[in-house]
Amino acid sequence: MSDENVLGHITELVDEEHRLRRQLASGEITAEEEHARLRSLEEALDQCWDLLRRRRSARDQGEDADDVRSRPTGQVEGYLQ
Repeated sequence: MSDENVLGHITELVDEEHRLRRQLASGEITAEEEHARLRSLEEALDQCWDLLRRRRSARDQGEDADDVRSRPTGQVEGYLQ
């Protein structure tokens, strides 16, 4: 996956987040539905940003960015704990 692919996926996730907020505002979904889906989107976004940072870091260190793989959600989300 290239940096452009990761950035494209980030854009898709952000667009979905905006759709969810519009759906909540128009009464199409409940707050609970929005919160559940937003949590999932936030985790996916965190994974994407983590992958992008690690790919860029690998390149800066002269390593092959294509060798960098996405980490599990629990590992990415565990940074703050």
